Amino acid sequence: MKRILTILVCLVSAASISSQSQNTGTSGSKAIATSPDDPPARSGKIILPPEKKSPVSVPKLATPIVIDGRLDEEAWSKAAVFKDFYQTSPGDNIAPSKPTEVYMMYDEKHLYIGFKCWDERDKIRATVAKRDNVFGEDNVRVWLDTYDDQRRAYVLGFNPLGIQQDGIYTEGRGADFSVDIVMESKGVIEDWGWSVEVKIPFKSLRYAAGPGKNWGFNVARNIDRFNDEFNAWMPDDRSINGFLIKFGKITGLDEIKYERTLEITPSVTLSQTGRRVPAIEFVGGRWVNQPIKHDIGLTLKYTLSPNITLDAAINPDFAEIEADAPVITANQRFPIFFQEKRPFFLEGAEIFQTPLSIFDSRSIVDPDFAAKLTGKVGKNSFGLMVASDKAPGNFEENDRNDPNVRPRIDEFLDKNALFGVVRLKRDVGKENHIGFFATYRSFPEQRNLLASFDSRVKLGPKTTAQFQLVGTTSRRCFFDASFEPTVDPIGAQRNREICGTGNTSANPLSNGTYNRYRTGNAIGYYANIDSSDDTNGWFLEVGGRTRDFRADVGFTRRTDTNFAFFYHRNSTKSRPDAPIVRANWGKFTGIDYDWSGRLQRFRTGSSLGVSLQRSAFVFVEAGVIREVIYEEEFGLKRMPTRPGRFAGEPTRSAWQPFIYSEFNQKLHKRFSYYLSANYSNNAFDYFFPAGNGQINPGAGKQFGAQAQIQWTPIDPLTTSVNYQKSRLVRNDNRIRSFDTDIVALSCVSVCRFTISAPARFALAV
Repeated sequence: MKRILTILVCLVSAASISSQSQNTGTSGSKAIATSPDDPPARSGKIILPPEKKSPVSVPKLATPIVIDGRLDEEAWSKAAVFKDFYQTSPGDNIAPSKPTEVYMMYDEKHLYIGFKCWDERDKIRATVAKRDNVFGEDNVRVWLDTYDDQRRAYVLGFNPLGIQQDGIYTEGRGADFSVDIVMESKGVIEDWGWSVEVKIPFKSLRYAAGPGKNWGFNVARNIDRFNDEFNAWMPDDRSINGFLIKFGKITGLDEIKYERTLEITPSVTLSQTGRRVPAIEFVGGRWVNQPIKHDIGLTLKYTLSPNITLDAAINPDFAEIEADAPVITANQRFPIFFQEKRPFFLEGAEIFQTPLSIFDSRSIVDPDFAAKLTGKVGKNSFGLMVASDKAPGNFEENDRNDPNVRPRIDEFLDKNALFGVVRLKRDVGKENHIGFFATYRSFPEQRNLLASFDSRVKLGPKTTAQFQLVGTTSRRCFFDASFEPTVDPIGAQRNREICGTGNTSANPLSNGTYNRYRTGNAIGYYANIDSSDDTNGWFLEVGGRTRDFRADVGFTRRTDTNFAFFYHRNSTKSRPDAPIVRANWGKFTGIDYDWSGRLQRFRTGSSLGVSLQRSAFVFVEAGVIREVIYEEEFGLKRMPTRPGRFAGEPTRSAWQPFIYSEFNQKLHKRFSYYLSANYSNNAFDYFFPAGNGQINPGAGKQFGAQAQIQWTPIDPLTTSVNYQKSRLVRNDNRIRSFDTDIVALSCVSVCRFTISAPARFALAV
């Protein structure tokens, strides 16, 4: 059910008002508005004024300016000006509620952008927010398509205090805000409204340089209290599927002075665990702790050219990286995906993205060494990476010294996994591309090679399509649920017929001697078609992976599966002044089945999303799922010589009606809340123990809820309380399989203390 909700929330938000605040850029229209002072127009063809049809020339700055948030220097009077914005959400290219002007100029090393936003001072919504957390209040944002290829663009946002939100927008995938751009910004709030000044070093960007080059460009303002009003310099034609294709152009950046820069980041980490030295190693008859350990590392970034970057790392330290958010893992059948946050892997990360997640940098856990070359030359994008990861062979001291464990890990002890990644992509036409991907990983008893082709094609103004085909070959241990080893397991182990040395006499369901060491060849595939306009849209996707599919450098949730999913949307026209601003009605159905044709899951349902006045949003979804689970998906299949993983029937199935609802609203600039609840009848409890190594999956009633309140008593302080509830009660015995309550309290203040940070040195070459 979570998969359905994730897909539907993404699709519905892409067509609703909230899509603008998330930078999806999929809404727009057929009305005319050429100036903030014009009366709202209701319908008609979009007619661009001449100054927006042609590239806007950005002048070169003659004298330096101070970034203080106030555009009062004489230099700003000579800057390029962007004005006469369109309200693209909730309005349909009508006049905005408040005027906005944006200014731009540059010097040899920096791009300067100034924003002037007229508003009532006491109604401006702005807090001292965390970085990358400003799009929930008043803000401005700019997109820079620095290759003018309509495939990717930097998105840089700022709230009225100048706090930043930055990322990379990729057409067809949306924005990734894990990337941090080095830049300087300052904002001020005054009686007439607010303004922001920004100074962006060109060395922080990757771009196509040279006289006469154009960059794709758009700029927008978000007014939170007016139902998340979104005003953009360029209109948004909702009959056209896509976002970057609707951009304007800037030019004149002919005198950028490029410097090759080398950034070196050394690190020293000291650690002390408090673990005792083993008794046989007592010093002077006293209990002592193990000595302090030190770890020295180094990372570097070298910009070979404005569009090519080399990154390298030797034993890098990622201790300062933000920890992953806690998740509920109870009753999870499949792996959970965690987003990459390490800066080394974020450079050029968008190049490695494909519909199937065949590359996941989180698979490289603790590298001794890693190097990466990324960039774009003409129409060709590329990414090359090699790494040596010590994590798979790094065992704890207890395992190293345990006589029962040591024989099983000797072959892997202190061995490294080797990685190789090649990504090539070529642009074809305005919005199409074709790509090639190859990955390799090796470790003792494991070899995995993967190759893939992918493409994205624009079929028409409203319709796009994607496909990907993947082939893998692996030499490794494969679990075989129905495999029965020879009567001589030790001999079979020696001949590589089986893996491991499990004691089946002690536990007849042990997987130790049911892993076969062999070669496995497999395929994976994916294709989708997406068609969308203002009031209608539909989406169809199919995909699958065979049983032996392995992407050891990627992320795979399930193998031996195929899926097909269809979604259709009807939407009302946006009416900014009506009680119901916009409504979206979705219908969906889908089916999953294995490669032998057996049903795994069927689902169908409907959803309704309604945007209301005062920045309120309501979403309700209901449907039914038919789920079938098989014994061999969880462990051993029952055979004449032994029992199976399930206690009782080897196949279980259930019809699972479900309902999900959520409501969120920002009542005031200092107070917002979010509520959600879900209920499913006959949801499976997958791992209920039945003794003797068996489990007894059974249906039950599952309930979940979440409530979050955020309060900003003063600008420098934001507090939030979040409560999550999740519970499943079985139908057969009324036992609570799990019942979790998580309460999180967060206080974010402008006063922050840094305990430690790696030193950085930047050299201009």
